[in-house]
Order: sequence, then C-alpha cells, then structure tokens
Amino acid sequence: MKIKLNNKKPIILLLTNFFSVIVSMSLFGQEMTREDYDDYLAKFNANDSSFIEYYHPDVTLELSGSEIRGAQGIKDFYADVKKYIKETVEVTTYIYDGKQLAVEIPTTFEVIADWDNSFWGMDLKKGQVMRVISWGIYDIEGGKFKRIRTARYSMINDWQYEN
Repeated sequence: MKIKLNNKKPIILLLTNFFSVIVSMSLFGQEMTREDYDDYLAKFNANDSSFIEYYHPDVTLELSGSEIRGAQGIKDFYADVKKYIKETVEVTTYIYDGKQLAVEIPTTFEVIADWDNSFWGMDLKKGQVMRVISWGIYDIEGGKFKRIRTARYSMINDWQYEN
C-alpha cells in the first residue's frame, strides 16, 4: 500500500499481513497455530479422547467416501476404530492462511486386534499394517475444525504383515 503524506515521497507500508490477520481474527475468531495442530495430532496419535476439543460442534468430516457429522459423531467413530487400529499420523507439509489449513499427512494404520468387517470393508487381522499418504484440508472457525476433507494421495503399502 502506498500512502502520500504532505506531498512527500510515497511511503510503502507493509500492512497487508497485519490487516489480513486482523480481518481473519475478527471474521473467523481464534486462529489455529502450528503448535495447536501439533498438540491436536499428538493427542490423536496417543488415542487421547481430548483431541475432540479441536473440533467445532457442527464439524463435518469427509473421509474415504463417508461423511461424519458433529464432534460427537467423530468422537464415536474414532472410539470404535481405535479399538482395532493404532493410527499414527505425521505432517510433512503444513500450509495455513488464517481460515484454511492444508496438510500432507503420511499415516500408518496398525491392526492391534482382529476386526471382522472393518471400516475398509474387509476382515483385518492383528499385526497387519497399511501405510498411506493423504492430504487434508481443514476449514477453521473459532480456532476449531469446522469442515475437514481428506483424500488419499499415495498408497505406500496395502494391508500386509511386517517383520
């Protein structure tokens, strides 16, 4: 932005980032910091049910062709899945613009208990492991996940036993 004061040389002000942060905070509420996301992921990976605190009550999760609505719905879904699966999510790419967060997330799914007719539509046996790389896009409202869209980018290995 250029401002001319008293017919003197234009002064270049670098206010764009400042104003975008102010607008973002006033329009969308509290921001989601990288530290917040890392804390969320640590809780999620540790199977700590308080990870749900990062979800807006009216959140929508679009996951592998399924849609799960509401923070309680997501909590219930993962409570069931995590009886059978240890899911470990890492972050290799993190991009946040104040209202949307995009991540690249390599994920390991390890079967910790036999699961007949699993979420993946097949029987899974303890010890099997699947590794994928997915992308996630999170809409942030009030510092919480309001809408989450995920897509698998790459299959590292399908369900198999590892030594």
